[in-house]
Amino acid sequence: MPTFTYVAMDAHGKENKGTIEVASQNEAIGRVKEMGLFPTKIVEVEKSKAKPDKKSGAASKAAGRKVGKGLNVNLQIRIPGLGGRVKSKVLTNFTRQLATLVDAGLPLLRGLRVLERQERNSTLKGIIGELALSIEGGSTFSEGLAQHPKVFNRLFVNMVKAGELGGVLEVVLNRLAEFMEKAQKIKGKVIAAMFYPIAVLVVATTILMILMVKVVPKFKEVFQGMLEGAQLPAFTRLVLSISDTIKDHIVYTSMGVAVVVVLFMLFIRTKFGRLLFDKFKLKAPAVGPVISKVAISRFSRTLGTLVSSGVPILQALTIVKETAGNVIISRAVTAVHESVKEGETITAPLEASGVFPPMVVSMVDVGEQTGALPEMLLKIADNFDEEVDNAVSAMTSLLEPIMIVFLAVIVGSIVVAMFLPLIDLMNRVGEAGGGKGGSE
Repeated sequence: MPTFTYVAMDAHGKENKGTIEVASQNEAIGRVKEMGLFPTKIVEVEKSKAKPDKKSGAASKAAGRKVGKGLNVNLQIRIPGLGGRVKSKVLTNFTRQLATLVDAGLPLLRGLRVLERQERNSTLKGIIGELALSIEGGSTFSEGLAQHPKVFNRLFVNMVKAGELGGVLEVVLNRLAEFMEKAQKIKGKVIAAMFYPIAVLVVATTILMILMVKVVPKFKEVFQGMLEGAQLPAFTRLVLSISDTIKDHIVYTSMGVAVVVVLFMLFIRTKFGRLLFDKFKLKAPAVGPVISKVAISRFSRTLGTLVSSGVPILQALTIVKETAGNVIISRAVTAVHESVKEGETITAPLEASGVFPPMVVSMVDVGEQTGALPEMLLKIADNFDEEVDNAVSAMTSLLEPIMIVFLAVIVGSIVVAMFLPLIDLMNRVGEAGGGKGGSE
């Protein structure tokens, strides 16, 4: 049975540590809560770490002492321009842990100090320390977060600010943690779904390069000896010329591919290019429905979470526009912002955008009329999270045969091109044999 180490706080704010043997992490969380503790960190102990080699451990300690006596070395190297960012998964864990501590009644400053001591990510550890110093200096938590825009976006900062103003910081932190966890879950599903086609493309590219650089040139030498200067079929000449280009001009070929990729990246950074690319992503076969549903779920959950946390509707729409991740969705949100600013409804610009399905527009309309817009938006997000699962499954089942056929066509075309001269040669030998038989 797996062993888990836990760090938890008791009712008086005292930190407790220990290990328990349970079947899963969720069961470990429940067991710690049953002990009257508030878990802040629960990690499964790896087998290699659970039973360390005493001899190797002692040797490493002795070596460390010898090095320490002779030389004091600091191996922490920071490269300018590469630091300052934290992975979304690490930030989600921090938000959940902080929400748990504050919800348990621990003061915010003390909770930050607890998380700073146990944080392993050096970048986030330093930021937590700066946040604690900022609060000690008299600043609010949201003001401290705003000093780190690379880590905490406007959605994070404004939700915390609304929680501070409303005196419900623990509620807002819990909502924010749930929001980030669900966003992380959807992101993981999409990445997992895209792994298969990307892996097939990599394999297809590798096989193609091996065939073009190693196998096809061997056939060319054979053809030159067998056909005695006779012209090869057109398709075979095309494949051989491509092979020669790749083999003899590999540097120029690589540079050409790199230039195409760079030009494409520069194009989609322009306003017109980004618009076309985002529109293509929403309409693309197989992948389009997944991206569309993810965008609608993100819009609904972000807006619903912000409004339910006390952020003013206009300010919430501005944040949603900046965090939409798609120009088409951003334009629709801009139209909604202008409509609300003029005292109009939200549903009309949503329907006019052509991005949101009628079901979403109808549910938003009902929520707006009944005064339960945040709850309705969160229900829409939950529904579309389930639809994302179905869309990802459909996309995966559709892409599998497409990628297999694609790989078969690539390899099969090269094989056919190499066998066409052999077929011609066999036909010529047959005709020559038939002619001699007729003359006799």
